[in-house]
Amino acid sequence: MLLRLRLSNLLPLLLFVTGLTPARSANRPNVLWITSEDNAAHWLGCYGNKDASTPRLDALAADGLKFTRAYSNAPVCAVARSTILNGAYAVTQGTQHMRSRPKIPASFRPYVSYLREQGYYCTNNAKTDYNFKGKDAAIWDACSGKAHYKDRPEGKPFMAVFNLTLTHESNLFPATVRKNRQNGTIPEKTRLDPAALTLPPHQPDLPEFRSDTAIYHDCLSAMDRRVGELLDELKANGLAEDTIVFYYSDHGGAMARGKRYLQDTGTRVPLIVHFPAKWQHLSPFKPGSEVPELVSFVDFAPTLLSLCGIETPVQMQGRAFLGAHRAPAKPEVFLFGDRFDGTPGMRRAITDGRYKYIRCFTPDLPGAPYSSYALGQPSWKAWQKAWQDGKLEGDFKKIWEPGQPVEQLFDTQSDPWEIKNLADQPEHGERLATLRGRLKALMIETRDTSVIPETLWPELIKDGTIFDFVRAPGFDHRKLVELAFEATTPAQNLSPGMTAALESGSPAERHWAETAKHLQKADP
Repeated sequence: MLLRLRLSNLLPLLLFVTGLTPARSANRPNVLWITSEDNAAHWLGCYGNKDASTPRLDALAADGLKFTRAYSNAPVCAVARSTILNGAYAVTQGTQHMRSRPKIPASFRPYVSYLREQGYYCTNNAKTDYNFKGKDAAIWDACSGKAHYKDRPEGKPFMAVFNLTLTHESNLFPATVRKNRQNGTIPEKTRLDPAALTLPPHQPDLPEFRSDTAIYHDCLSAMDRRVGELLDELKANGLAEDTIVFYYSDHGGAMARGKRYLQDTGTRVPLIVHFPAKWQHLSPFKPGSEVPELVSFVDFAPTLLSLCGIETPVQMQGRAFLGAHRAPAKPEVFLFGDRFDGTPGMRRAITDGRYKYIRCFTPDLPGAPYSSYALGQPSWKAWQKAWQDGKLEGDFKKIWEPGQPVEQLFDTQSDPWEIKNLADQPEHGERLATLRGRLKALMIETRDTSVIPETLWPELIKDGTIFDFVRAPGFDHRKLVELAFEATTPAQNLSPGMTAALESGSPAERHWAETAKHLQKADP
């Protein structure tokens, strides 16, 4: 025992003399994460948008890796960030409801803590909003609008996050547009002629949509310039050859039926990763490659740790797609949307990168808007007014009304805007059943906590966590998932099991039985 103590006292001296700090001895890369907000992949030039002017990101993609099937597991920021930070699905942690700040188990450690243990200097400039209880900024070495890797102690590797807000949906609010024009962020006159634009088919052709689209392209160009400034700064500091660069958006958006929706417009994100020659061996792909592997935000923390030589912690649900601990790709991505601000709802989806199955567990609610905040955009507001004035038909009208489809199936290869629902077509029946079964299995596997309505959580978990509650001995989580699927499957009469659930001692079981009863009455 005494010998061990003496050796432990000598260790810091040995490290000092030899210069072998934990970080230096591993000779690990720096990592720069650049995150933009609310822009789906389809907005960028390198992802095929002919109207875009994003030269710096296009160049980064040309010399790096462009992931063509990357997804945010949730189509809204705080929920997506909790998934990234802890490497676990928000629906597992209980962080899926927007701005809820629940308590989560201490076993969910942010990736930052593992990096700091290995000697990394970790900075965040400056978005937090992680959607769970705790002091968000405290996990970082520096977290503010001034946080920067240049302030690290000499010899330390860094992991630095820069969050760019220039493409957030609020940049289309009239007051913000005026401000951005006054300060020179975007031009007084849009670069693109609104009248000449081609709008996507899921949006009505209204003047406000044309105007907002043109303005948003200017916002994207401003964001692209800021990305360029960060890359130029890295090079000027002599760090470009030592640093792996990530660029991605926090989810899709920013215009109507984008953010908050499980379609690709809300969940498929740009992801570009650039390796300098020194660290190219950590990538299985050649520079300039388009990578078709399925990746999602739950994979980001394991991947970052893998690049820095750290194995994936057991509680993380994602897989490393780069680095020393790279794991095989998964066959599908799990997507989820729940309460957004004050608007309730529960939607789940699964995609294999081509076919996407979406299931709505609250079909009695309207499909728009999922948040009144979005109505700050003139285009969203104009769409709502056109509906209120009775000027819309077809899907442009239906999205505002109760009675949303329980099941949707899309072929995103032939129908990238997800307009044509294939769920009712007999030739797709087998695929529909397979994806439905896989979604149900994923909800069971991840212990999806939304099968217990959020309104019941305070009463049921008290000072505990919903994560632990659904794992308590005797708790039948699988039964709740089965009830949720049965409740939202059209039926003429309640099954014996559903009838029994009406009298269950479990308030969650009663909820799904009442849902089935309500939907049965609502079904014409």
